[in-house]
Amino acid sequence: MAWVLKMDEVIESGLVHDFDASLSGIGQELGAGAYSMSDVLALPIFKQEDSSLPQENETKHPPFQYVMCAATSPAVKLYDETLTYLNQGQSYEIRMLDNRKAGDIPEINGKLVKSIIRVVFHDRRLQYTEHQQLEGWKWNRPGDRLLDLDIPMSVGVIDIKTNPSQLNAVEFLWDPTKCTSAFIQVHCISTEFTPRKHGGEKGVPFRIQVDTFKQTENGEYTDHLHSASCQIKVFKPKGADRKQKTDREKMEKRTAHEKEKYQPSYDTTVLTECSPWPDTPTTFVNNSPTPAPTFTSAQHNTYSVPDSNSSSPNHQGDGTSQGSGDQLHPSATIQETQQWLLKHRFSTYTRLFSNFSGADLLKLTREDLVQICGPADGIRLYNALKSRSVRPRLTIYVCQEPLRSIQLERQDAGNGDSNGAIYVYHAIYLEEMAASEVTRKLALAFNIPLHQINQVYRQGPTGIHILVSDQMVQNFQDESCFLFTTIKAENGEGFHIILK
Repeated sequence: MAWVLKMDEVIESGLVHDFDASLSGIGQELGAGAYSMSDVLALPIFKQEDSSLPQENETKHPPFQYVMCAATSPAVKLYDETLTYLNQGQSYEIRMLDNRKAGDIPEINGKLVKSIIRVVFHDRRLQYTEHQQLEGWKWNRPGDRLLDLDIPMSVGVIDIKTNPSQLNAVEFLWDPTKCTSAFIQVHCISTEFTPRKHGGEKGVPFRIQVDTFKQTENGEYTDHLHSASCQIKVFKPKGADRKQKTDREKMEKRTAHEKEKYQPSYDTTVLTECSPWPDTPTTFVNNSPTPAPTFTSAQHNTYSVPDSNSSSPNHQGDGTSQGSGDQLHPSATIQETQQWLLKHRFSTYTRLFSNFSGADLLKLTREDLVQICGPADGIRLYNALKSRSVRPRLTIYVCQEPLRSIQLERQDAGNGDSNGAIYVYHAIYLEEMAASEVTRKLALAFNIPLHQINQVYRQGPTGIHILVSDQMVQNFQDESCFLFTTIKAENGEGFHIILK
């Protein structure tokens, strides 16, 4: 109370005003701006903080940490995000580290988690046109991928998958309790997405993002756990080393005072926490019996992974698979045509086709659409309008041999009713000539949990069991017929499928 009275006397005497003016002068001399007495009193050092409230410096402890073994640039200012230079096609290790405290997320103890690594645009403007950018890249580089996993170099990764429709992402399962390293290769370079005007343009930055999920009760890895990313630039082979050397030499020429404004170069790049990428399974629920997009797996056992139609932030999955009901009808109004274009990721062209009805759009030929929208989007729009599907490379017919013959009554035209055992076959359409594709399609057709299928065998001469390999599938005759049975695995976990 005495201190308050004395403080009142100080204020009345005008000393606070003098102190305020002195402080402003000091601030101007230091180049840090002027401060008033009210600002000083508002600083935390003058506060009596409530210890029961969470402190501002307390941050959420991330369950995982991802470290890329590539040096950061020394030419990045303090408090800016780190920037890492990579060489095109070179393998870079990303260490997947378990960073949980004791008792954190106990439900994943002894279980696998799934991580999706993707290379995306850093620039928000390019993110919103990502689909068009990647389609253009695909048109110029047919058969290539933006991101690959160097499988022989990687350690601890299981069930690696790449989606043919997503050239910028790979996914895999891993055990957080074991040493895990994923070696990635980025095949696109930063200048490929820069408008070429005079040559020597500054390349656009990318981001490497890792999203990790745990398994849900239905066996799918859709429960988001953690996401982190870092900023990169990709150069032609050896270009990243030259750029790193140039930045280092520039920093060496700066004065000590100037160097204090920049962060040091670190030998590794730690990915920082971020929001999950919008097209991750957290935003997609497959409510349709339509099969999910085909994945090519590096392992025999595979898991079905739902996928949205685009990896751009404004192209999130709408929760339903595209089916024949999504075809544009000639009777569609202008508004319905605009909605169809938006739903099928043609938002760039809604203004261009703002006066087109369904009949108007359907009258355009393939050549018309290519001329209007360019080769990549023109062909994609033409295929969407015509609902063209991919022809399977191989068709086989499979029937599950029951323990007891299923008796179905059927009407005989000549002599009345008769009972007979009818084996009902399912058509299996293979887009990839691989054993993993056979396993996945069998699980999908007969509602078998995919992770419970250990191996698929074919019954050979004298009843021997021959492992179904990629080479065997490639030698299947088109429209072959098979009966299959299941036998329990020797270890009691899961079962094997026998094709007869």
